[in-house]
Amino acid sequence: MTNIPNCPKCNSEYAYEDRSLFVCPECGHEWSSSESESVEEQNIVKDAHGNTLTDGDTITIIKDLKVKGSSSVLKQGTNIKNIRLVEGDHNIECKIAGFGAMNLKSEFVKKI
Repeated sequence: MTNIPNCPKCNSEYAYEDRSLFVCPECGHEWSSSESESVEEQNIVKDAHGNTLTDGDTITIIKDLKVKGSSSVLKQGTNIKNIRLVEGDHNIECKIAGFGAMNLKSEFVKKI
């Protein structure tokens, strides 16, 4: 018997295979096997303490950070609300009061 993944929408374990698609009888969601593989390979972003970050989290900066192209510094303890995760080296997009839009590395923040 093949290993049928749980539904990516409602996480139901009662999904079944219908030709080339998987079908969830509880929510009616249909997906292909390539979609289920891409869901499992999502980028997981962790903060400096190993906590998993998600879109909309509130974070705190754990050390003073120099702002490139400016003489300003982001101070340790600055709280940032409603972050957005993106691909790349600087994997957090956010807006900081007094600075505007910024990209930060997750290794310099902690989740509140």
